Amino acid sequence: MRVGIIAIGKPGRGPETILADDYARRAGLAGRALGLGPVELIDLEPKKAGMAAEAELILAAAEGAHLIACDERGRAYGSRDFAGMIAGLRDQGERRLVFAIGGADGLDPAVRAAARSTLAFGPQTWPHALARAMLAEQVYRAMTILAGSPYHRD
Repeated sequence: MRVGIIAIGKPGRGPETILADDYARRAGLAGRALGLGPVELIDLEPKKAGMAAEAELILAAAEGAHLIACDERGRAYGSRDFAGMIAGLRDQGERRLVFAIGGADGLDPAVRAAARSTLAFGPQTWPHALARAMLAEQVYRAMTILAGSPYHRD
C-alpha cells in the first residue's frame, strides 16, 4: 500500500522540511518488506485563496485513496494503535492511504466529509510544516513497529 502525506503550502527549506523528507525516506525503506510504501510527501499550493480551493486540490490528489483528515477534533492514536490501523488498512486491500493536512485555516468541511476517518495530534494547533514532519515520523515509527524494529520503546 502506498502512503501519501498531502499538505497545503510549500514547506520551504527549513529544518521541518529536512526532517519530514528524512522520515518519509526512512519509512519507505522500512515499509518496503511489509508491503507499505513508498511514502510520498505531496505539497499543494492553490492558485486561488480559500479553503474551498485547497479542498479541490486535496480531493483531486487523494482520489481513489483511503483518505484520513488530520484535524484537531479527530481521533488520537497511540503509536502502536496507529501502526495497527495502517496494517489493518493494508490487510483489507487498500492500495493507497493518504493523510491530508490543511492550510492556515484547517481543512474545508468537504475534505472532512470525504475522509474515511480523522487523526488528531492532540488538542493543540500545530504549524502545518511541523505537523507534516510529526506525521512523517509517526508513519516511520509505525513501519518500524510492524517490522519489529527496536526504534519504538513502550
